Amino acid sequence: MADKKAVLTIDGVEQTVELPILSGTLGPDVVDVRSLGSTGVFTYDPGFMATASCESKITFIDGGKGILLHRGYPIDQLAAKSNYLELCYLLLNGELPTAEEYQEFSETINRHTMVHEQLTQFFKGFRRDAHPMAVMCGVVGALSAFYHEAMDISDAYHRKVSAHRLIAKMPTIAAMCYKYSTGQPFVYPRNDLSYAENFLHMMFATPCEEYKISPVFAKAMDRIFMLHADHEQNASTSTVRLAGSTGANPFACIAAGIAALWGPAHGGANEAVLTMLDEIGDESRIDEFVARAKDKNDPFKLMGFGHRVYRNFDPRAKVMKETCDEVLAELGLSDDPQLKIAKRLEQIALEDEYFVERQLYPNVDFYSGIILKAIGIPTNMFTVIFAMSRTIGWISHWNEMISNDYKIGRPRQLYTGAPQRDLPNR
Repeated sequence: MADKKAVLTIDGVEQTVELPILSGTLGPDVVDVRSLGSTGVFTYDPGFMATASCESKITFIDGGKGILLHRGYPIDQLAAKSNYLELCYLLLNGELPTAEEYQEFSETINRHTMVHEQLTQFFKGFRRDAHPMAVMCGVVGALSAFYHEAMDISDAYHRKVSAHRLIAKMPTIAAMCYKYSTGQPFVYPRNDLSYAENFLHMMFATPCEEYKISPVFAKAMDRIFMLHADHEQNASTSTVRLAGSTGANPFACIAAGIAALWGPAHGGANEAVLTMLDEIGDESRIDEFVARAKDKNDPFKLMGFGHRVYRNFDPRAKVMKETCDEVLAELGLSDDPQLKIAKRLEQIALEDEYFVERQLYPNVDFYSGIILKAIGIPTNMFTVIFAMSRTIGWISHWNEMISNDYKIGRPRQLYTGAPQRDLPNR
């Protein structure tokens, strides 16, 4: 991939090591340290902040420039001109589908939206007040008990079938998690609805009353699915790859990703935004909380502002802001107290010198939380919807890894415990 090399001199052992420098299509070069272990030393990189764990063709991020590309296509163009199912096809297959391929793919997903009726019995094993993410993690892992005939991970067709099943069934399972928590009966999927429409129907319809699906809500949900579909080697995607490197079945790997996503530092960010708005409580207290956010000695943080990866504006946030404005206009919620707080915080973040200098702009989680609340989705379902959206990214990365040469993941450590010692005589 490149003729450049890095030369590492190891003090104390009078050894010099040449390490290849690899160049990708985009992004910084990387130093290939795979041969370093044979010299008796390893690299140390907590959080993997400067370590490329794999080679991938799926997603590229340039945080400094605010760029997010899926298979080379900018996320804002995809959000404006495409839809979630087309993005699923792109991430999974590498190219946009033709009209015929898209039609076939959509029909395949529609045919797989039902879940085995026995799976509904699994829900009864959970308490009614269980967090929906706990339920989803268990139920998705249990899918592996139903599809023994297509779980040979070395078979490309089996991998494709598993991917289709996961993409199709995740909205059904997500809606079932919600219905179970409310005590309402499960609503079966309908093949005449779009992906987003079907999800809203399963969430809010009841046997005694048909749910009228708003086109604005359906468009907003599709955008949310798209903008959360994949984000390179984040914690949950890396978890899926690590689990997959053991040869685990795809359903187990996705369940592992769901468990990782559940962490408040990862998938719980949009839920944290609503919690923060509740804590502020009233517009009259906004200045107080903004001052606390600026105080480095105060642990309070404004959630939904800035991003670990993006040192500029989150490219997904602009699209999500437009969608947020459309949903609020549809509902006429300009006087909602919580949403008024959110809009005022947004204005401050975009105008206040403190936030502008530090590039603490509203991110995708800030707007998505507001949208989901406005549509009527409870806060504890936010991360479930994130998991449902991210499934395509997880399964695409898993499939990419399994399709190529790979090794079981085995990070090393810097041991700082006690040296070898003997048990005392007793």
